Amino acid sequence: MTDGPHLHDGEELCELGLALYTRALRDGHVSNAAASEAPCLIDIGLLHPAIDDLDRLEPVAPAVVLQRLLRFSEDRIADERRHGQRLADVFEPLIRLGPNTFANEGTPALRILGSKKRTGQAIEEAMAEGTSELLAIQPHDSYVTRRPHILEGAMERDQAFLDRGARMRALYQHTARHAPYQRVRYERLTGDVEARTLNEVTDRLIIIDRTVAFIPASADRTLALEVRHPALIAYFVNTFDRLWRLATPMHPQAVEQATLNGVTPRQHAIAALLVEGHTDADIAERLGMNVRTARVHIAKLAATLGSESRAQLGYLIGRSGILDREG
Repeated sequence: MTDGPHLHDGEELCELGLALYTRALRDGHVSNAAASEAPCLIDIGLLHPAIDDLDRLEPVAPAVVLQRLLRFSEDRIADERRHGQRLADVFEPLIRLGPNTFANEGTPALRILGSKKRTGQAIEEAMAEGTSELLAIQPHDSYVTRRPHILEGAMERDQAFLDRGARMRALYQHTARHAPYQRVRYERLTGDVEARTLNEVTDRLIIIDRTVAFIPASADRTLALEVRHPALIAYFVNTFDRLWRLATPMHPQAVEQATLNGVTPRQHAIAALLVEGHTDADIAERLGMNVRTARVHIAKLAATLGSESRAQLGYLIGRSGILDREG
């Protein structure tokens, strides 16, 4: 919503338009003269002429308008993603020809990978050439966990890497401790492999032999960036090492997190995000769980603290002092 009169996009609603639309919903109609002050109401489709009086405008149901605007928004986002993909396709060969290359190797310092399939292939190629170490930050990814063949393929690739005498260190969110596929993974992998967990981790990061790294290049992770620039690699490794020192061991020996006064470590993490004003969806994404699970934990936290409402829960969290302890 904008503050200005009508210097806004066609699908936005200004303050005056909102006031008139509210009045139309309350009274059942507004006059053409009144609506002329906020033409955005007609443009967006919030008002339409009355059948029995063309000088009167009646409101369209808010739920109908909302669904239509959300559909427009989704279409626009899809168009932007297609545009981004076209740009990536155009620039990938140009990046190869550009100045960001190592003179002695002819390898691009930065390279866009235009699909999940191409990203997987590039990681496999780098691991096939790797000999010493893989560092990985792996946030929860429901796309991968729903596809066993992807997990199985990753297992084979990782075991081959370990069999060459290399080591692996991986960071996950704490929720990975309770995921069956993770338990199976670390029961089957043999070699120098360690895993630790944190409440929150960065977006996906894979570093191989401290010479090449892979990070997402789009919000939906359909694009990835292959990085071979030494300064960026050093930065990624430093970030990983700092998070690793803060993380709780999960494999080969798991360290259990303590529950304090009936508040579990997961509820402690949720409490910290709640008092910051995050929504249930934000909390679920940051902690690597689905929204339903997040709401179950919020309900349990509310029961533990004796809260009867969301507003009261925030107050009780602050008053309880649980956020003053190490979590």
